Amino acid sequence: CPGVTGYMIAALIRNFQRAVTLLVIWLVVVIYNIYALIRDYYGNDICHFMRPMFKRIANNMFWIQWVFVILVVAGLATWIALDTSKRPEQLISGAGYFVMLLGLFVTSKYPNQVKWRPVFWGLFIQVCMGMIILRTQAGFDAFNWLGSLAQTFINYTNAGAAFLFGPNYMDHFFAFKVLPIVIYFSAFISILYYLGAMQWLILKIAFIMQITLNTSATESMVAAGNIFVGQTESPLLIRPYIDDLTTSELHAVMTAGFGTIAGSVLGAYLGFGIQAVYVITACVMASPCALAVSKLVYPETKRSKFMQTSGLVLEKTEHRNIIEAAFVGASQAIPLVLNIGGNLVAFLSLLAAINGFLGWFGGLMDCPQLSFELICSYVFMPLTYLMGIEWKDCFKAAELIGTKIFLNEFIAYESLAGMIKARDNGTIPQIDPITGVTNWVDERTEAIVTYALCGFANIGSLGIMLGGLGSLAPQRQGEMAKIVIRALIAGVFVSILNACVAGFLYIPRTIVCDQMLAAANWTYSDPSRLWQCCSTV
Repeated sequence: CPGVTGYMIAALIRNFQRAVTLLVIWLVVVIYNIYALIRDYYGNDICHFMRPMFKRIANNMFWIQWVFVILVVAGLATWIALDTSKRPEQLISGAGYFVMLLGLFVTSKYPNQVKWRPVFWGLFIQVCMGMIILRTQAGFDAFNWLGSLAQTFINYTNAGAAFLFGPNYMDHFFAFKVLPIVIYFSAFISILYYLGAMQWLILKIAFIMQITLNTSATESMVAAGNIFVGQTESPLLIRPYIDDLTTSELHAVMTAGFGTIAGSVLGAYLGFGIQAVYVITACVMASPCALAVSKLVYPETKRSKFMQTSGLVLEKTEHRNIIEAAFVGASQAIPLVLNIGGNLVAFLSLLAAINGFLGWFGGLMDCPQLSFELICSYVFMPLTYLMGIEWKDCFKAAELIGTKIFLNEFIAYESLAGMIKARDNGTIPQIDPITGVTNWVDERTEAIVTYALCGFANIGSLGIMLGGLGSLAPQRQGEMAKIVIRALIAGVFVSILNACVAGFLYIPRTIVCDQMLAAANWTYSDPSRLWQCCSTV
């Protein structure tokens, strides 16, 4: 539209930085319209022209695949050798990545029937996404920009929260600040469904994963949907087809639900103060990784009926207008909010009771500090070390991962947010009398743990998954119950593998300690970096 283009040009002339978002939206719309015109008017001619080339590629696909794999492996090996020579600690994350994959393969249901194409391509896409975002300035800036937009969008929740709960709503941060974000996001996603934008995006992502991983259309669609919706909503995308899924496909649906998070609760995590760029990246990376891990843990042994996305149809919503869509979305979030709040009350109370019992039990042996968190820190410490976390932070990270698996990720993220705030605010580090570690985590640990916690894989989600998926196919509930534990473990390792990739690719900001110590004073604005320098003296 000439009017919109003219308005955008005028806005860019007045203030380019302020109009960048409008420019990006305009470019996306223009590129899509150009693509649609080419597809509608010249699509058949292009397909006819390219058909001989596609046929030749198909006839030589075996050799093309092997050449591609050899080139990728050689390129990665060269890059790893050059890169880790500067930061050898990254080798631990890389080694941990392969050790965990080996463990998943050894414990596979049918290790001799693993089809390596979905495994290789899923992990390849995961690593490529990590490299683009964490190692290229353009990729990091793009996702950082998306994160800042998401944070700005989330902050509009404050208007509704302040109106309903009063100006002091921040005094009850989780109940009056974080939980309203879930309702707000749910209403927004419902509007996107009404407009058809969500269905279109899910289908495109599913198509890409289906042609690269060679997974079925149903499991690809659920994995793509899990980037935006939760473990109970994504199976609704394939509701008419669930009865005909193979056991491996059911396992993939469950793993994708456990290994990812919902768009509605993503806003809640950001409300804690967690880095938006890490959470958004983890959501995107987890989708192909979930399919790869699922096909490694529970390989396909039967022929799927759904190998083409063209045969699937995403139902449109029956809402009559945007207002009704927003209303229904907000209403649907109310049970979710009550479920989150109720579970937190129950789990935190049970945790306090367990810690009280453990403290009493440990006190009989002169160890009153014994707690659930302390046990988790020792049990999961080797796992966190393999993720590439520094030894001084391994116990804290292990505690958070144990909390996430046995309780839920909300409690773990809230604890992580407290550690980050303690570091950034310059709170004096508290030394644990048993483990000897502080209540701070450095920035690299923060990044790795954020990825490791990003998923619904916890004990409480078992019932949610069986209840939600089982209601769609009651006659297969027994089959689901047999594989749900294996899917939960696979979902845990989806997040752990994401964390390994983050640890391998993360580059810390350089700290020039001599200059920093020379310039430091009582009002220094970055106490965490000052502490790091003092620790090395």
